Amino acid sequence: MRLPLALPIAAIVGMSSAGCVPMMAASAVSMAAETARGAPVSNAALGPQARDACTAQAKRYGAVHVIDVEQRRIDRIIVWGTVDDGKQKRSFQCDFGTKVDRFTLRPITASR
Repeated sequence: MRLPLALPIAAIVGMSSAGCVPMMAASAVSMAAETARGAPVSNAALGPQARDACTAQAKRYGAVHVIDVEQRRIDRIIVWGTVDDGKQKRSFQCDFGTKVDRFTLRPITASR
């Protein structure tokens, strides 16, 4: 009499573990892709170069004031600051890897 009860339990256990196999395979593929890509290399020593490159980019828009230089990730430095052309003061964010990757200029609005 215990045989009819064992079959549904075995089926449930089999179905629940069937979902693990594809997930384990996907995880293995993801790990292999990360290994092939290689570990990111630190660019922390490029802080002064990042500041200079971002300042040069910002000078196109006016007088530059760098507020902060931050190592955001192992391979990404972010430079924040302001530019003032005499008419308008704006903020900027400059993303630097080994060169300026992105430069964003935003208006500064008056606080309420």
